[in-house]
Amino acid sequence: MSFRAALVQTRTPATHEAALAHVAPLVREAAAGGALLIVTPEGTNILQKHRETLLPLLKTAEEDPVVLGLRDLARELGVWLSIGSALVRRADGQAANRQMLVGPDGAVVATYDKLHMFDVDLPTGETARESEVYAPGDRAVAAQTPFGPLGLTICYDMRFAALYRALARAEVKVITVPAAFTRPTGEAHWEILLRARAIETGSFILAAAQGGFHEDGRGTWGHSIAVGPWGEVLGTLDHDEPGVLLVDIDPALADKARAAIPALKNARDFTGPAL
Repeated sequence: MSFRAALVQTRTPATHEAALAHVAPLVREAAAGGALLIVTPEGTNILQKHRETLLPLLKTAEEDPVVLGLRDLARELGVWLSIGSALVRRADGQAANRQMLVGPDGAVVATYDKLHMFDVDLPTGETARESEVYAPGDRAVAAQTPFGPLGLTICYDMRFAALYRALARAEVKVITVPAAFTRPTGEAHWEILLRARAIETGSFILAAAQGGFHEDGRGTWGHSIAVGPWGEVLGTLDHDEPGVLLVDIDPALADKARAAIPALKNARDFTGPAL
């Protein structure tokens, strides 16, 4: 079935209370625009790059006030809501960067812990070591929805094409990519990578982003974008300010793209190369 989706772009504050007050009006705006599926960015519940400051603030998903508030809001509005990720404490005490898909009854339908940790040294001198903070996930996740199966990925995952191919081979036609992309990598790679993942898999890509300069000193790229299965840009927020992007999705177009170029079927296993 065709449906309207919304990408919510935020500049998440450094406390849970402020984060909920920031994102909730944007979710309401998205629902008022007719969106049945709403996607928020990575780090929707709190954003703090300093490990020693962040870790004491983390709560379990069952106790996190932003998660609980957004679950209530999904129930009130009767929408599907992908909390693009919440930074939460796991039962074993470790931290997780976790996407949570919430149904219109407020129940958590599926969760996905970010597989690929952003451990980089950028040419600008900016560094990141997500593996020092978060325990990575170990499985790909697709959730059943009235719109068909929805694939869940997060930010840095987009650089690992095999994950998207695995989701597409599982009949996923719509994939979320919530993100808090850095500004230098966003300017260079954001749109290119997302369009590539859409083209390779014949899938819709919904990438809701953090944008602007945050309280912890980081800068994020913004430019939330929706891409169609032929690689066409369906819509984008051409800035880094908070806002809402509405797009209409027809999953049948994914079937059409995959029939035209059956790369998923034509892919072959291979050996090598020898080193």
